[in-house]
Amino acid sequence: MFLDEATIWVKAGDGGRGAVSFRREKYVPRGGPDGGDGGRGGSVILLADPSKSTLLDFRYRRHFRAERGGNGEGGRRHGKAGEDLIIPVPPGTLVRGLDGELIADLDAPGKQVVVALGGRGGLGNVHFATPTYRTPRIAQKGEPGEERWIRLELRLIADVGIIGYPNAGKSTFLGAVTRAHPKIADYPFTTLSPNLGVAAIDDDRVITFADIPGLIEGAHAGAGLGHEFLRHITRTKALLHLIDGGVPDVIRAYHTVNAELALFDEALARKPQLVAINKIDRPEVRERLPGILTAFRALGIEPRAISAATGEGIDVVLAGLTRLLDQVATAEPVLAPTGEQPVVLRPRRERDSFAVQREPGGFRVVGRRVERLVAMTDLDSDEGLAYLQRQLKRLGVTAALEREGVRPGDIVRFGRIELEWVS
Repeated sequence: MFLDEATIWVKAGDGGRGAVSFRREKYVPRGGPDGGDGGRGGSVILLADPSKSTLLDFRYRRHFRAERGGNGEGGRRHGKAGEDLIIPVPPGTLVRGLDGELIADLDAPGKQVVVALGGRGGLGNVHFATPTYRTPRIAQKGEPGEERWIRLELRLIADVGIIGYPNAGKSTFLGAVTRAHPKIADYPFTTLSPNLGVAAIDDDRVITFADIPGLIEGAHAGAGLGHEFLRHITRTKALLHLIDGGVPDVIRAYHTVNAELALFDEALARKPQLVAINKIDRPEVRERLPGILTAFRALGIEPRAISAATGEGIDVVLAGLTRLLDQVATAEPVLAPTGEQPVVLRPRRERDSFAVQREPGGFRVVGRRVERLVAMTDLDSDEGLAYLQRQLKRLGVTAALEREGVRPGDIVRFGRIELEWVS
């Protein structure tokens, strides 16, 4: 089964908790705090793996969670860092947010992207000691790892996309020039999913083909099966347009398919094409062939005449495709469809800026550093709450809330955490 779209949830590992510990050794007076830090949580990484050719792995498993970091211990022993979770996907996979924004284009084997960053480990109590506060009984919790829903969209990577009406002979051609074994029969929509095949031109040259399910009028809007797979043509460098020489109006068939390409994505219609009239082994097609060639030449197109079933003319088509690919070899590769540029995911800088927002039932404080501070504070500890109050005052959060009219008993939200305000 071929699967080229999937939506998955990824969760990076939470950071480990810092330790509250004090050095107690014989003959060592006033040992002081020695709680170690928690380990960083593991990140979730998508890796383009050439052994994968479909997103079928994500049909039944859609939730992925990386390992959390280990907790710190006494003796300044730090917790173990969580293992990164590496998820293999096929080369050619686009990674998007649920809003459709492009995050990454894994267009080459080995390419990878971090889609969820592991949380930082919490600081042990050794970091909170000061000349006036020598026995801190406070340590940080680990930072929660990032989590998100992402969409995966596979676009096959091939040199040539084979397009045309259903029953034009695309699968037969693919089977004739490559070692692929697509299902072939004489009824519409035989090809229910794209097929890939590699044709050896000579000892130093191969051409990779993608057989795309047949396109009919209205395919760009979902008619037939082609709409689901048109995206795969965006990766190809050139197109082989196969036309059944037995259809009543070959020119109309040619224009209909090209119109569907343009309606789906104008860039597809601009890709270089080689046109081939198929099924010339049939007497009725052989008889019509001179008129068909004349009609195409009137449009400035020089089609090739072939029989995918018998192999006649296939060498001429392969030679023409080789020249066509050589002509576009110097063109810029299409790394992202229709000019999209991937979002650059970088670790976010810690900044003191924040904003206070009124909302039903209380207030919300928005700011990366403030939200992280609250998330990593041990709110079950009196010393932890006192530390948090000092930090909020130092950052100006307390004053900003008071200016907005916060009162004792009001709810103040920091990310997912709700606190009752106390004067």
